[in-house]
Amino acid sequence: MAACYHPDAVFNDPAFGYLYGDQVGQMWRMLIERSKGDLVISYYNVLQDDQKGIAKWEARYTFSLTGRRVHNKINASFEFRDGLIISHDDCFSFTRFCGMAFGWKGMMMSLLPWFRTGFRKKSRKVLEKYIESKK
Repeated sequence: MAACYHPDAVFNDPAFGYLYGDQVGQMWRMLIERSKGDLVISYYNVLQDDQKGIAKWEARYTFSLTGRRVHNKINASFEFRDGLIISHDDCFSFTRFCGMAFGWKGMMMSLLPWFRTGFRKKSRKVLEKYIESKK
């Protein structure tokens, strides 16, 4: 997946917020490496041309922090440059994700803006640590 991104790529989703350039590919590497070997990704309804595309995709995995199973359903939109992804936006229910990852308390907490902000900050901090460990 990392090889599909332009060096100047921008990625956005509810869990990480905005990521730029090398962070995008590193995020995918980290997620794959940290998976418990049970990550299953499927995609469908893919539509694209030379400039943009959309797809629906699903990820099923064990959330590493809690050991709980997650089945995340995602709507993705892409823009392409030089045959690579320059912009990638993933849209999914953060509340539904938190319910699966953390249980009902997580689902309730996900409604609070400070929780969402804190989750993104922590996700990016984990990614930064991962990137640093690979240098």
